[in-house]
Amino acid sequence: MTTADKPINFLLVDDLEENLLALEALLQRDGLTCLKARSGEEALELLLEHEVALALLDVQMPGMDGFELAEFMRGSERARHIPIIFVTAGAASNQRRFRGYEAGAVDFIQKPIEAHILRSKANVFFDLYEQRRQIEAQRDELEAAAQALRRADRHKDNFLAVLAHELRNPVAALGGGLHLLNKDIPPERAADIRVRMERMLEHLTHLVDDLLDVSRVSQGKIVLKTARVELGEVLQSAIDASQHTIDAGGHSFVTNLPDAPVWLEGDHTRLAQIVSNLLNNAAKYTPSGGKVSLTASAADGWATITVSDTGVGIPAEMQSKIFEIFAQVEDHLGKAQGGLGIGLALVKQLVSLHGGVITVESAGENRGSAFTVRLPVT
Repeated sequence: MTTADKPINFLLVDDLEENLLALEALLQRDGLTCLKARSGEEALELLLEHEVALALLDVQMPGMDGFELAEFMRGSERARHIPIIFVTAGAASNQRRFRGYEAGAVDFIQKPIEAHILRSKANVFFDLYEQRRQIEAQRDELEAAAQALRRADRHKDNFLAVLAHELRNPVAALGGGLHLLNKDIPPERAADIRVRMERMLEHLTHLVDDLLDVSRVSQGKIVLKTARVELGEVLQSAIDASQHTIDAGGHSFVTNLPDAPVWLEGDHTRLAQIVSNLLNNAAKYTPSGGKVSLTASAADGWATITVSDTGVGIPAEMQSKIFEIFAQVEDHLGKAQGGLGIGLALVKQLVSLHGGVITVESAGENRGSAFTVRLPVT
């Protein structure tokens, strides 16, 4: 229930039931809840449980009278801000009025009560209470937004720091390789250096492509080149693109793919990129010698693709934000064997463009993870 939907409480205190019913009938309207008490003690109990916009107190009550109740309210941190209107049957002398105002009263109402006067005065306080409640809700929303911006800014700074590190390493390797090639070195060593330079250049190109793709999708600049494509062919393209990364980690790779063709309406290149990024991510976040699995099936109009691993896993508190580009880097920094972790953010965006969904499951840290993509079948 939002703040605007919550009823406004007002408190009536009088030792006579008929007076309480009469006042309630005069003030009741939509959005108001009447709290009634027949003694000061009962009123204090209600004030401990409820927020109240206005209190109307009978001055003359057996036991704790209205003045004493008002003094108790002013001494309470919870109730001291509540406006008080005293209701009295007798003439209010200056001394009684002074005592009432000293106890925190905002007004005195004489009995018999004129209905329109009571309503107009009470409505002023109800409206003020509602405005204050709305201001507090807006303040809370602004504070939550400010905290979210601060978190995003911190994640962005961490992301840029890791990005600088990731870019510097291949650039330094390329520079060192070029320096060595300019020297007089044996041909076999030069060939080995060129292979390493090509690998670094491929890594650098992939990194920049992912960054550009995330930006393009976010800005709506990527247009899918859709066609009728076969799932097995898409998966084979993804395997070919990721095989080197899986082999480099010394992982065992297990597949379980459908025998019959499964047809999708989508962009072959982007669909292969989705699966390849998941495979690369699994390989990078799995310690050497682990296991990476790719399974696929089709049922009920959906193709299901699952990439699982035996890697570092995902803590429960991180699973809800694993697909956010800035959120991943801070928590998994140092666990990946290369890479920014932006692949998952890109995967989610590309899956959505294809009308699909992606989910993640993990039993926790160091217990592996499984990413499941569901895409509509033609």
